[in-house]
Amino acid sequence: MPAHVAIIMDGNGRWAAQRGLPRFEGHRRGVEAIRRAVRIAGALGIRYLTVYSFSAENWRRPAEEVSDLMGLLKRFVRHDLAELHANNIRVRIIGERDGLASDIRLLLDEAEQLTRSNTGLTLVIAFNYGGRQEIVGAMRALARRVKEGSLDPADIDMDSVGAALDTHGIPDPDLVIRTSGEQRVSNFLTWQTAYSEFVFLPCYWPDFDETAFKSAIDEYCRRDRRFGGLSARAV
Repeated sequence: MPAHVAIIMDGNGRWAAQRGLPRFEGHRRGVEAIRRAVRIAGALGIRYLTVYSFSAENWRRPAEEVSDLMGLLKRFVRHDLAELHANNIRVRIIGERDGLASDIRLLLDEAEQLTRSNTGLTLVIAFNYGGRQEIVGAMRALARRVKEGSLDPADIDMDSVGAALDTHGIPDPDLVIRTSGEQRVSNFLTWQTAYSEFVFLPCYWPDFDETAFKSAIDEYCRRDRRFGGLSARAV
């Protein structure tokens, strides 16, 4: 069983278009799929679940759609936070918060503060997130330490870079799932997925259910993870 599953939730708009519905309805049903995924991950004993909720590039979408997505985020936090907390779920937010509306920042802060001591599933929400942007931010943080004299450039290694990322303290994903049939990572956890297993599912995100989740887990369990070494099956 993977300890950390990350999901690129793709296909809300196409799900809605196939049914003659507005894109907002696809996004609304996508939030319901997040709730299902959280419940399933907890039942399976997965320790970390990361969902790619809003990328740094999603601001390029039409203003009305961005507004709808912000509204859904607010409703999700306001309506679901108490249940997440009651179920011992810890919430972590990764992504850039500078420039966000103050009410959004306050909600994100509240979600993290309320659940910070919980010991069950950690739900990582990637919001206003981009993998390359995250790495640039980490490089700037390390450069500041070098300039201040608190870090020798010769001491910069993979551990120090990892500690400067938004995901510090969170293990790298074992499994990345992407729905909708698309087969790309879309600037998601660029550093952290170097040795992740990828499973691409044909279903759109609003249709993601226990069967789809378990099929991805089953595919992961059939993989032979070598991390650059020899296969354990060949030894």
